[in-house]
Parts: sequence; C-alpha cells; structure tokens
Amino acid sequence: MKLLRILALITLGFLGVTSIAGSIPMILDPSGGLLRMPLSLLEHSPFHSFLIPGIILLLTNGLVVVVVFLAAARRVEGYGNLVATQGVVIIGWITVEVIFLRTAVWPHYVYWAVGLVLIVCGIALRRDRRAVRARELVMR
Repeated sequence: MKLLRILALITLGFLGVTSIAGSIPMILDPSGGLLRMPLSLLEHSPFHSFLIPGIILLLTNGLVVVVVFLAAARRVEGYGNLVATQGVVIIGWITVEVIFLRTAVWPHYVYWAVGLVLIVCGIALRRDRRAVRARELVMR
C-alpha cells in the first residue's frame, strides 16, 4: 500500500502543479493570449473569457489538490476518500471541457488517466485503512 500512496502523491503533485501553472495565465490574461488559446475555444461554453474557468481550475484542481496532497502525505484519516474524490473532480472537469470544446486532444486523455489513477489509488487506500483499523481492534 505504500507504493499506492506514493503513486497517489506523485499523481496529485502532477495535477496540482500543472493546474496551478495552467490557471495563472488564464487569470492574468483572460483573453488567452499568454497561453496562445483563442477565445473561439469558448464559443460553445457559457464563458466569454478564460477568467472564470481559470479561477475554477485554480481552486478545484490546484489549491484543493494541495490540501488533498497534504492530507495523503500526513495520512489523515479518510485521505483515501479525498484522493478518490479528486479523481472524480478532474474527470468531471475534463469531461465538461471536452463537451464545451467539442473535441478531445491528447492532454484530455492524460488527465482522464490521472483521474482514474487517483480513483483506483483512493479506493485501495481507503480499503487498506479499514483493514489496518480492523486489525488494531482485533489486537486489543
């Protein structure tokens, strides 16, 4: 289970760093100029600039991931649930993005895979935590 926790931490680290790195230019230049993304990408979305998507990305897949990472690193009770939930969040984010863009490109598949890794790790870590707790109760 130690390997699963390390995999979860690496995956969370990747997600957090790339989400923060991607959201900052969206917030600083909502026209998409810093990232060379045309506003026409948003034509089938409810957004008229990249500001709101950048803020949502920063919060949900940037800052919240930092909290989940710290919880997993410190083995806070229930951290497996947090890891799995973050996997669901990134899969939801990418799915909505693909629907709005009406296309999927290779990074979408990478982040769907990130989500799946987090879900699987989170569920396994959750089960492992239950097994440890059950063993502790039996030992008493």
